Amino acid sequence: MGDEISGTTFTRSDHALYRAKIRRCLDTLEAMLDAKVFLEDEWRTGLEIELNLIDSEMRPFYGNTEVLDRISDPLYQTELGKFTIELNVEPRQIGGQSLAQLESALRRNLNRARDRAGDAGADLVMVGILPTLPAPPAGRAWFTDSDRYRALDESIMSARREDITLRISGKEPLSLTLDSIVAEAACTSTQFHLQVSPDRYAAYWNAAQLIAGPQLALGANSPFLFGHHLQAETRVETFLQSTDTRSVELRNQGVRPRVFFGDRWITSIFDLFEENVRYFPALLPVSSDEDPAEVLAAGGTPSLAELRLHNGTIYRWNRPVYDVQDGRPHLRVENRVLPAGPSVVDTLANAAFFYGVVVELVADERPLWSRMSFDAARENFRAAARDGIHARLYWPELGEVGADEVVLGTLLPIAAAGLERLGVGGELAGRALDIIEARARLRRNGATWQVAAVQGHEARGHDRKESLHLMLRDYVQVMHGNEPVHTWPVP
Repeated sequence: MGDEISGTTFTRSDHALYRAKIRRCLDTLEAMLDAKVFLEDEWRTGLEIELNLIDSEMRPFYGNTEVLDRISDPLYQTELGKFTIELNVEPRQIGGQSLAQLESALRRNLNRARDRAGDAGADLVMVGILPTLPAPPAGRAWFTDSDRYRALDESIMSARREDITLRISGKEPLSLTLDSIVAEAACTSTQFHLQVSPDRYAAYWNAAQLIAGPQLALGANSPFLFGHHLQAETRVETFLQSTDTRSVELRNQGVRPRVFFGDRWITSIFDLFEENVRYFPALLPVSSDEDPAEVLAAGGTPSLAELRLHNGTIYRWNRPVYDVQDGRPHLRVENRVLPAGPSVVDTLANAAFFYGVVVELVADERPLWSRMSFDAARENFRAAARDGIHARLYWPELGEVGADEVVLGTLLPIAAAGLERLGVGGELAGRALDIIEARARLRRNGATWQVAAVQGHEARGHDRKESLHLMLRDYVQVMHGNEPVHTWPVP
């Protein structure tokens, strides 16, 4: 989904060919599902973290390609903004000591990358939105030098036919007009992957959608954008608006945004790819030479290149993934709900909570999502983005209650049972879920800490800009200490 492309402009014939190719990919995917050619292995996980680069003054460092050259590791790659990079942690089977191994691999990778970045005068920070990020300049000055990013910007802005006006409500509402999708670069996330069997894919995706609200409430870490104190997870609304191809009139008609929560519970992964093709025009109509149906008929595994590229330009919070490894196709849920950070140990606790809850929910004979409307799940997600750990959520048999109550009374026991089902060691599971429990009980997460720290600095006479820089300096220090955020002292 992050593959590079060549060229930034496309003709009418490019779009026509791509439309035909993507429909052939969709037909081939359906045939592959019917023929049961997919790997049936379940519970393999992968992890991606998008990282911000900062200089010694806590300002954004606009030199990601130089940092990547110094890191010299294929696990790291560029993102849209010159001040961001992405780390991909190699996949592994969940179970046993896997969480400890994942934490060790993540810390080792980040420490090495931090050393290399330091040689270029940069440091790494895991945070949903860099608090010291200034309002962006006109044009593409923030963009990484890449045809893919330029083409994506050109396609989105051409579809809109007008500039983007960010209008984000919150404590200090923001209204800002931009001539590109540059605000998307402000959003950095943590992405959990879970490989599952095709027959049970729908159940896993439904479960992931169901818990997106509580998951986000626990993990919110993006309260500031361009100096404004906005929502607990401002990244959600920023991402939605900065990639929106719709004019006002199309929004009024109910046309779906490309940052898409979804419309309904599904019965097959095919539902999601079919919706992608039915609802969303191509932004990057780059066609391959492969005929997927012919490859499948010859006993091979098609890449479904057009379907995958299209899927990469539709930003579902739980995205379906088709991939091929060692010649065999498999399917994954890519959970994109959470921001980056605050620390490695918090990230692993978030992972344990997500995997444990989802796996146990799927095992329930009467799925929890069958007792809750999809609209309620979507509204929970919106409330969590707005209010974070203080959000009020709807939950079956509880009605409307605090997010902390949903986590403490319902989801933590489910997560514990799920981790046991996965074979995750008791001590490891207990450590991870103790962090989640404390975060919910104390109502403290990355967003609440950032806000409290800034307010503390402002109370001592610093202005907002100074307070954000001081807060980020404190944040970086405790983040690298790798203690969970609910224990961080407020300056």
